[in-house]
Parts: sequence; C-alpha cells; structure tokens
Amino acid sequence: MTEITFHFNAQDKMEYACRFLRKAYHLQANVMVTGTASNLENLDLALWTLSAQDFIPHCMLESPSYVLERTPIVLADQVSDLHALPHHQILLNLEDVVPVGFEKFERVIELVSLEKMDREFARARWKTYQDRGYAIIKHDLKAKTASA
Repeated sequence: MTEITFHFNAQDKMEYACRFLRKAYHLQANVMVTGTASNLENLDLALWTLSAQDFIPHCMLESPSYVLERTPIVLADQVSDLHALPHHQILLNLEDVVPVGFEKFERVIELVSLEKMDREFARARWKTYQDRGYAIIKHDLKAKTASA
C-alpha cells in the first residue's frame, strides 16, 4: 500500500519543496512532482537558483523520452497517464486535490503551508486518503524547527 506523508507548517512551500527534492536527489530517489503549471514553473525556477553548489537535475514530463529516462525528478501538471511516467517511487503533490493514480506510487508526500486555504485543501486530501483506508504519517515542520 502507498505510504502517505503530510509535511505540515511549511513557512515557504516552494523553498521546502526544493530542500526536499535536494535531499531526495542526494539519496538517489526518483520523484514525480505534480502541481499547477504556475507552481511547476515557480519550482523549476527555484530549483535552478537554489544555490551555486547544488544542481538538482529535473525536467518536465513533456521532455523527450531519453531525457525522462535519465532524470530523477520530473515535473508534471498531471499524472493521469501513468504509463507515460518514467518512475513510480515518490510523488510530491503540490496540487490542492489528491492526484489521480497516486496509489501507483510507493510514497506520496503532501506539503502544507501555513496559509488558511492551503490547510483547508490539505484537510480534504487527508480525509480522502483516510476514507480510502490509508494510514497517514505526519511531520510537523514547526515542531521540528522549534526543537532544533
């Protein structure tokens, strides 16, 4: 069964997504990122400008197949065509809804900011996963930074 993890209280959702992807890349994980086109454009730019020392290889799902096969992080505004996806290890969801086909991934990571609407959408996603029988893991980022 797919592992569902919510990362709550992100001060800056894009910045946290970049840090998560940097860590995943260094752990040699394959990640699909789903979100709106504008979110993915912002993430793409943020990944290119993260730091001078970090290069996090990523591409869009529309990239040629030879690029997709070699790129550990793929950005997709929809993951409905699961056969077109190069890997199914981790799905990082930046959408307001539960992505279609999420259950084909080993893990789903949900990022939740401090914004009221984002938290409300997260509650609805949480309920959807819970209603489908998924156990949910919680990571409170505020508690993590408070203890550091």
